[in-house]
Amino acid sequence: QVQLVESGGGLVQPGGSLRLSCAASGFTFSTYAMFWYRQAPGKEREWVATISSSSMTHYFESAKGRFTISRDNAKATVYLQMNSLKPEDTAVYYCNYKVGRDNYWGQGTQVTVSS
Repeated sequence: QVQLVESGGGLVQPGGSLRLSCAASGFTFSTYAMFWYRQAPGKEREWVATISSSSMTHYFESAKGRFTISRDNAKATVYLQMNSLKPEDTAVYYCNYKVGRDNYWGQGTQVTVSS
């Protein structure tokens, strides 16, 4: 059974940092690209970052220069380092991987940026 378990969310002041983790199991982690998405209240879920199996990275415009996605294949874990956080970053953050047309999601972790 595929499992994606996010952790590391919480409450942080504007300008602060958080590191999210996603522990994966049930598939050959090192073979797949991994993704982070987020969903804010009243908004559609949006893509944030991607890391390929060879550690090539891509970011949505809102994340560029502030967020860093990385992976540790030995631990089957993908990370999202978030710096210079803004209130607009408040959302539930989800780990994701894709098998063709199918999407697999974690349960999400809440990030709240507030003064």
